[in-house]
Amino acid sequence: MTARATNAWPDDDVILYDGVCVFCSRWVRFVVARDVGARFRFTAIQSPYGTRLAHALGIDAGDPDTNAVIHGGMAYFKSDAALTVLSNLPGWGFVRMLFVVPKPMRDAVYSFVARNRYRIFGKYETCFVPDAEMRARMME
Repeated sequence: MTARATNAWPDDDVILYDGVCVFCSRWVRFVVARDVGARFRFTAIQSPYGTRLAHALGIDAGDPDTNAVIHGGMAYFKSDAALTVLSNLPGWGFVRMLFVVPKPMRDAVYSFVARNRYRIFGKYETCFVPDAEMRARMME
């Protein structure tokens, strides 16, 4: 999947993630801790909002192989999503230089981790419960 316009999606700066994936949930915590301006909001693919977003983006909500971010009216997937988020965090602009790495190489690494994320990092029985600060930024 490549970035594509999402004029039909009303919200911007929304990160779609796998809410039962330990690694993905840690990613959300990482972003929250560094996103001092509270720019990004989050939705677990298992939530009603997240499932609708996944469907709109062509992601299988039952077996997601990517996270996604809506940013600037565009949907970004796989390594593009991760680098887009990181490069928009205060002090992390240097990450933009990783866009020079060919996308097939970046996405191969991303896909390897995504395929093995439960085995390597673990899986929650249900979506993790965010603390109050994170809950204010969750879209259900």
